[in-house]
Parts: sequence; C-alpha cells; structure tokens
Amino acid sequence: MPCRGSSGLTEDLRRRLSMDRRTFFGMLAAGTAGLSATAPELGAQTVSAKKFVVVGGGMAGATCAKYLAMWAKRSGMTVDVTLVDENARYVSCIMSNKVVTGERTLASLTYGYDTLSSKFGLRFVNAGVTSVDAVNKTVALSTSETLSYDRLILAPGIQFDYSTVSITATGLTDEQARDAVPHAWKAGPQTDTLRNQLVALTAGEHVIVTVPKSPYRCPPGPYERVCVIADWLKKNKAGSRVIVLDANAGIQAEKVNFGNAFTTVHANIDYFPNAAVASVSFDAASPSVKTVTLVAPAAQVNPVTNVASVTTQSSFTAAVVNLLPQMKGGQIMLDTLAGVEGAIVGGRWAKVNELSYETLVPGVHVIGDSIASKQPKAGHIGNQQGKVCADAILRLESGLQPYPAPVTNSACYTPITSSTATWLTAIFAYNAVAGEMQVAPPGVIEAPEGPTSQAYSEMGEWFGELMADTFA
Repeated sequence: MPCRGSSGLTEDLRRRLSMDRRTFFGMLAAGTAGLSATAPELGAQTVSAKKFVVVGGGMAGATCAKYLAMWAKRSGMTVDVTLVDENARYVSCIMSNKVVTGERTLASLTYGYDTLSSKFGLRFVNAGVTSVDAVNKTVALSTSETLSYDRLILAPGIQFDYSTVSITATGLTDEQARDAVPHAWKAGPQTDTLRNQLVALTAGEHVIVTVPKSPYRCPPGPYERVCVIADWLKKNKAGSRVIVLDANAGIQAEKVNFGNAFTTVHANIDYFPNAAVASVSFDAASPSVKTVTLVAPAAQVNPVTNVASVTTQSSFTAAVVNLLPQMKGGQIMLDTLAGVEGAIVGGRWAKVNELSYETLVPGVHVIGDSIASKQPKAGHIGNQQGKVCADAILRLESGLQPYPAPVTNSACYTPITSSTATWLTAIFAYNAVAGEMQVAPPGVIEAPEGPTSQAYSEMGEWFGELMADTFA
C-alpha cells in the first residue's frame, strides 16, 4: 500500500531514494508515494449521493476526480463526481518543449476524458465556469447549467500577469503583439508559434528566453527549454545563441546540472540573472528585430563559478523572444475567494490547509498550480495533491478527519539534449507544527551523474506512467 508517513519517515525516504531510479519513479507515477482511501474506514455512511464538482481537468483536477470516484466506489460510498473543463481535451505541458524542437507533436501530448467517464463513472462537462456561489454551493456554467455541490475542488492552473511588462509592436494590436512574443507555457497554439519562429530564424540570429520571478509553473521548465533550444540551434542555425534573462538571482531548479549544461554541454547560452524585463518593442514590418529592455542593467554570469562580467546590459536584441510573464492562480479561484480575508496570498495564490486542500471558504478546495505552497507548481506534484485531496474529502464526508501525515512527491526528468536527460526529485511531508508540507530529508535530489541517455529513455516511461495514472 502507499506510504502514509511514520516515525521512521527519514529512513524510509532514504531507502526509496537509493532505489533504482526506474523503479522509484514508476512507483511514484502510479501513486504509491501518495495516500489511499482506506475503504474499511469509510463505508457507505450517507443515504443520498454526495456531490463533488471538480473544476479544471489538468493533472491535479483529473487525478482528483478519478480517485474520488474510484476510492468512493471501493469503499461503498455513493458519490456523484462531475469534472468541468472549458477544453474538450487536455494538452500536456510536460514534454511540450519537445514540440518546440520538432521532436514531438501536440497531438501526441493530447488526452481525453472518455476513459475517466466510462471506467470510473464520473461525468465530464465541457464548459467554462462563470461563477461560484459558495453560500448556496452552486457552480454556474457557460452552458447555462447550474451544478450543486457538497464539495467543490478548484484546479484552474495558472494565468499570466502582463501588468509588469510593456509589449508594443508598431502595426499590431496588443493581443497580436503578445502572441508575437509567445510564452508557450500552456501547451497549445503558442507552442507551435514558438516552433515556427525558430524554424524561420536566419542562422546567426538569436533567441531570448525570459524566466519570471518565482514562484511560477514548473521550476526547471524555462531552463530545460533553454537547453533544448540551444541544442537545436547548434544543429540547425549555426552561430545563433540563446540569451537567458532570469528575473531571479540564480537558477531556480537543478542548479548543478543546468549550470553545467549552460557552460559545458552548450556553448551557445548567455545567462543573465537579476534580469527582470520591463518592455519588449518591435515593428511588425521587421519582426526579426525585437528589443527587450530590463528594469535594471544586468551582468552575464557563469552559473557554475558565479563569476560575473564586469560590464552590464540594459537592453538586448533578438529575432525570437520567448517571454514568460509573471504568473498567478486561475481567475475562478481568485473570484471565488475574493473578499475573504487571508484567503489569497499575495493577491495571486490560494491559502489552503494542506491536510485537505480546503480553503478559508468552507467546502471549497484548491489543488495544483493555483495554491500557495512550498510544494512546486508542477504536473507530478499536482497528481499527488489530487490524491491527497480526494482521500481527505472522502474521509470528511464520512465523519472522519483527514489523514494527519500526508506525503507527496515531486519528480521530473529534464531533457538537456535530443538524446540525454537529467532528473530531479524531492519528497514532501506534512509538518504538524508548521501546519504545512515541507521538504523531507534528505532534501531535493538532482541526478548526480548529470545528463545521460539512460535518463532520457526513462523519461518516456515516467511520462507514460504518470499520464496513465491521471487519465486512464
């Protein structure tokens, strides 16, 4: 059965981290580092079906809906689970950097909800949510349907905040200007746009990738993108370079492996920390000349030695600008929690009780990228949070308390070239004194051997198992 925490937690974690990585990540993708609803404890304790509405069919939301239905059936509880998403199918952000380099297609990363409906008996509704009435416990949909609920789970992911950056393009509307400097951070049309812009590059023209201030979705993701673009440029656009403008003081994940990749594996990367973007400007008639201006001058830094250039720059020019703006939680979360003192952290993220992911609004839970947490905003951890939340809700609706010692895992593989990858993992455990999930000993672990072809092969298996656990 899944690990649920014990007084011997540290020893157990060390044992698991010493396992063969293939076995370790396979176990985690199947949910064996999360929680399991204990069927004998729950039982059918209600006459009428409990109604659970999950808004958002991504990694966290789809997993939560699946496990609510599956574990309830196993325990004999009668439930009505409805999963709502404005998109008919889900396109995975995980592995989407391989679309940017032409190694995968968006179609290969697209998943439907039919299996969740037919196999587990939940209902999928393809609609947007217009409002939530937390007092009367109803959800209004764009289709004019209204859903009632006993528990509402919001998993809306992230939205982009362009308020801190000015994007101007002569001859284009504001929306067109933004699309011309794509974030490609929600897999979809902008992913293809970025791919097409790279293909259209003239050899010797440069690419700028910006990294927003933490926290943001997928901490290793921007640096992974830098690596795979740099690898592709070396093979296809001689003389072209990747300029990294990082709003943070340093690399935010896999510092050793990305540092080495930026300096040793790839010689065509220029890294600038403390480089927050103030503006992007260009003329639609000359789209290959885009100027990025910083809030303050920044110096190029070697991320391994931390030695900085003696000169600084305040503006950069490139043909392609992959602009990742600041991020915040989905709008339906912000709207639902608005007006409740302390419910939203920093105006961006939901405050939750990490035993159940319930917010300060009773009966409303938030999981995934929209929450304020020491757990990273990433697909694998979203899958884990979905299970913890499902388990807690079933316990609560059976008159029990949430499991007091949940454990989650954050894990990912990172392609460095078209044939090598690294990996990163950390286990989080609930600290009852602090009242939050915290990294458990031995801490965050990154692949000590650096990028390998073995890890690249394992990456595909890990991804397949994770997506099957979420959507199949």
